[in-house]
Amino acid sequence: MTVKTTLSFTERHHQFLTEQVARGVFATTSAGVAAAVEQMIQDEEARQIMLSALAEEISARTATPRAAYRGEDVTFAAAFAEIEASHEG
Repeated sequence: MTVKTTLSFTERHHQFLTEQVARGVFATTSAGVAAAVEQMIQDEEARQIMLSALAEEISARTATPRAAYRGEDVTFAAAFAEIEASHEG
């Protein structure tokens, strides 16, 4: 189902959409807006999946016995080494 609505854009957004239509990227400005909204929907779905995975990981880690914990020096060793190397070079 298609719904008609009125939207207002900044000059920058309008110009971009107009250029994209002229280049054939989108058939109409409405198609460009629809593509942008669809991308936002997909981004939000991906964000929700990532948040859910993070929550599961946190839950799993809270079930980890303290004796099995790794210190930050071990956990982040590769990141610390990369930071240090970037400061040297």
